[in-house]
Amino acid sequence: MSISIGDTAPAFTLINTEKKEVSLENYRGKNVVLLFFPMAFTGVCTKELCSMRDNISEYSNLDADILAISVDSPFTLGKFKSDQGLNFPLLSDFNKEVSRAYGSIYEEFVLGLKGVSKRSAFVIDKEGTVQYAEVLESAGDLPDFSAVKDTLAKLN
Repeated sequence: MSISIGDTAPAFTLINTEKKEVSLENYRGKNVVLLFFPMAFTGVCTKELCSMRDNISEYSNLDADILAISVDSPFTLGKFKSDQGLNFPLLSDFNKEVSRAYGSIYEEFVLGLKGVSKRSAFVIDKEGTVQYAEVLESAGDLPDFSAVKDTLAKLN
């Protein structure tokens, strides 16, 4: 299953690092940059999420909230968020349902690990429609954040 531009973004409710439920529906009326990342505490994921942290004002100015999802537990994500000073929600897709719904999962990852989120980026507009979708096959690659920002700029 894959998500294309123009699709309605699959609804979800996941647990954040404060062990509270967060639903995509809570963000209706806002643009959302939805990021899936393979694993907390790995080099490329840390670099990616810290760049989002450092550039969050650019996304705020584009009227967008950032949500980042991995299959790590809420406890692991909480430690990662606090260690890196991340200033946006990290959501645990421990049961892998949301990663699958977005076509963003490695059935087989490195070290024999199964069911890990693929690095990917989606822009979901205020009505819940996907306006940008990029799912990367290589965990070493980063999403095209300039394309993400261009998409957001067109929505405003």
